[in-house]
Amino acid sequence: MALWGNNDAVGAAGTVALNYSTGVITGAGTSFGIAGGCSEGDIIRIGDRDGTYYGDAVIVSIASSESLTIGSTAGLSGASIASTTFTVSQLPKYTVLDSKYSEASYGTEDSYVYGVADDGTEAAVTSSYKLSHGGWVGVTTYNDSEGNLRVKSETLVAMSGISTGNSPAFPPA
Repeated sequence: MALWGNNDAVGAAGTVALNYSTGVITGAGTSFGIAGGCSEGDIIRIGDRDGTYYGDAVIVSIASSESLTIGSTAGLSGASIASTTFTVSQLPKYTVLDSKYSEASYGTEDSYVYGVADDGTEAAVTSSYKLSHGGWVGVTTYNDSEGNLRVKSETLVAMSGISTGNSPAFPPA
């Protein structure tokens, strides 16, 4: 299992529920482990960044197309998860346990890891989200004391060949 891949939009259809005590995620209408779907070592991102977002977890095993196990709930908010949408990414695994990018940390900043392809880098050139390099990028946004949007980015893995289609898209609209 690699430390990261190059796909920020692995197939993810259906909804999921989590049993926090066992780490088992049960899907409805999902295709875990099937060609084009998630695999062991991928990151499951539970919820919707534009709505209720529960956080990220590393997939450690897949029992069936509707059942998988995560390695830890440390990157999740702790809130009950049932009939919830999800996405799957191959972002760097260490970011799941990094409190800066974890939904389990609370603060005024919003931090998220994006897979950014060349077209995403080019699309951000004239925006507040301008990046110095594509690849796996941590982006933190906040409002300063005067209410102005501020954006900080950190290239976690500089690389080309990333396949995006992530939700939310980069740069944000």
